[in-house]
Amino acid sequence: MTVPIAIIGTGIAGLSAAQALTEAGHVVQLFDKSRGSGGRMSSKRSDAGALDLGAQYFTARDRRFVTEVQRWQANGWVAEWTPQLYTYHGGQLNLSPDEQTRWVGTPRMSAITRGLLGDLEVQFACRITEVYRGEEHWHLQDAEGFTHGPFGHVVIATPAPQATALLASAPKLAGAAAGVKMDPTWAVALAFETPLDTPMEGCFVQDSPLDWLARNRSKPGRDNTLDTWVLHATSAWSRQHIDLSKEAVIEQLHGAFAELLHDAMPAPTFSLAHRWLYARPATSHEWGVLADADLGLYVCGDWCLSGRVEGAWLSGQEAARRLHAHLQ
Repeated sequence: MTVPIAIIGTGIAGLSAAQALTEAGHVVQLFDKSRGSGGRMSSKRSDAGALDLGAQYFTARDRRFVTEVQRWQANGWVAEWTPQLYTYHGGQLNLSPDEQTRWVGTPRMSAITRGLLGDLEVQFACRITEVYRGEEHWHLQDAEGFTHGPFGHVVIATPAPQATALLASAPKLAGAAAGVKMDPTWAVALAFETPLDTPMEGCFVQDSPLDWLARNRSKPGRDNTLDTWVLHATSAWSRQHIDLSKEAVIEQLHGAFAELLHDAMPAPTFSLAHRWLYARPATSHEWGVLADADLGLYVCGDWCLSGRVEGAWLSGQEAARRLHAHLQ
């Protein structure tokens, strides 16, 4: 009997590894603590339609990833986003066009991981709390006390702090993951009945609690009934206000947005806040993957590479490549 490979996490890294391993003829079984796939590439359903509260867009530089994104485009999972971009600096808003190609999932960011997931076997709403080795195979224990297994190999594709907790069997890998600091981000969505009077569709912000804002309707395939904006706070502000109530976060970031537009902004008809505890790695590493091939443990994620969506995908590919090579 073929013992499957367990993959913990169905963000871009986990699904990239799953896809490569499946194509190489391996059987994989996926686990995710959330109710759906995507991790920070997921979208949140709301009264204002689906909103990308995590990754806002992504770019492709590496040849291999460019090819993959073209495949996603051919499948209708992504489209190019060409927003009217501004910068806000020293109290000044300036138009700031660039040549960068930006991609977004269509009709929402989660379309990508939903597409990658296809008909792979996955257990959602299943938080794995322990990864342990039996006499010859791996077993996973979840938060409800259930055990899953046996598995021949385990790929951990979660943010570094969550990976650290699952690496008790591999102290060296655990040590490396424990050294990775990940920054938080408060994200807020605000929807307005009457569209805000600005040509701006995306903005890189400095000298403000805000770091970034985007006009949802400027993205291809989005619902345009309301003028919905997604605001991201800076890592520093988010860390400082990590335990602030959602209401207070919405109020403060709404205020920062109004200041940026120098406008008495109307009250939103809809608002929500989401706290990403591990939004992005504070520094980038060049590991590609953390692996103990003899044990059969592999760890991948954006934090193993560039901290970008592309880094997550490449890290998943590398984990699959190393695992497959070890089995040859």
